Amino acid sequence: MVLGVREGRSLTDLLTRVPANARAGTQALAFDVMRRLGGAQAVRGLVAAKAPPPAVDALLVSAIALLWPPARGERAAYPDHTLVDQAVHAARQRTPAAVAFINAVLRRFVRERDALVASVEHQPVGAFNHPLWWVERLKHDWPEHWQALLHEANRHPPMTLRVNARRSTAAAYVQRLAAQGQAARAIGGQGVVLTQPCPVAQLPGFAEGEVSVQDGAAQRAAPLLLGEGLPAKARVLDACAAPGGKTAHLLELAELDLLALDSDPQRLARVQDTLQRLDLAAGLQAGDARQPAAWWDGRPFDAILLDAPCSASGIVRRHPDIRWLRRPDDIAALARIQAQMLDALWPLLAPGGRLLYATCSVFLAEGRDQIDAFLQRLGAGAARLDPGSPGHLLPLPDNAEAGAAHAHNVADGFFYALIHKP
Repeated sequence: MVLGVREGRSLTDLLTRVPANARAGTQALAFDVMRRLGGAQAVRGLVAAKAPPPAVDALLVSAIALLWPPARGERAAYPDHTLVDQAVHAARQRTPAAVAFINAVLRRFVRERDALVASVEHQPVGAFNHPLWWVERLKHDWPEHWQALLHEANRHPPMTLRVNARRSTAAAYVQRLAAQGQAARAIGGQGVVLTQPCPVAQLPGFAEGEVSVQDGAAQRAAPLLLGEGLPAKARVLDACAAPGGKTAHLLELAELDLLALDSDPQRLARVQDTLQRLDLAAGLQAGDARQPAAWWDGRPFDAILLDAPCSASGIVRRHPDIRWLRRPDDIAALARIQAQMLDALWPLLAPGGRLLYATCSVFLAEGRDQIDAFLQRLGAGAARLDPGSPGHLLPLPDNAEAGAAHAHNVADGFFYALIHKP
């Protein structure tokens, strides 16, 4: 998995090639490796100054990451001797010339683990397990919170559900889970946080559309856009709709004439699957939000949700490979795309309408700075930022409105700006 990520492929893509019966276990191990990869790479540099061939290096740093001392409150997934033996076994199958080298390095790491870990944790990449440019950007954007954000990004995220408002309530679903031995708590609105994650097949009513998986911060989008309510059959655009969670939430809460737009036809098919499971309906359109002339029928929208493409820096707990896939210049490139989408979609909004801009990012360039620049481009009086806009929701324990009253249930990082057209 490390080799694939270093080549630019996401774990989501790589895991599709793993047999279904081994996918969950492989994902758990791969996620642990990604969360410790910075330290593991730094240790490898200490014990083997010359980098081995890519396949050997990937296997070696993966094993070092899995041998890393567990965080407080956690325990090692496997005994040391088992991990070393399995790594050596894998080397015999894939890189036989490196068996002795891998065995020697791993045994040295086990012997000298405390000293080696302490040594690399004096380095930012080793201490925080993020690329240096990412650490520096967070330090610049959030000088009072950057360390907490980096530590939180390496924690395991909670599994949060959204109860279908057309079918039940959060409180009733918590009771239903309790009846089958699953502990959970309601977090406001339609949200439910499980004490222990589980496969969706074990969730009562999931196949029947009674509940969906969606983080607490993401669940704020639909209520923010709807506000006090829209007229029945109001015309709404979800401009970057895939995989469909926010589209479905809007339709669960209101009767809307909704168009779900996405540039990727394959991802748009996932929106259809989501709506079908929930027994909901929307128009689906493949198209680029930056080029409305190719898909817009000329009828203005009463409300627009722009959940724009972004760095996903706010959901790195759920996708720990993101930090290693992103490059420093990606942020500026993504910010340009976001600005182009805002400029292209604003004219499609009817007078008196509202646009909700959202990103799952903690970087200011994709949130506060982006909206400040957009409002300046529009000019005085052309738009109004709603005073109730949440702005940046950081994935930290004080993010209470997103259901984070308990530190281990911190919601994801998001940015929201609700903008009204006079």
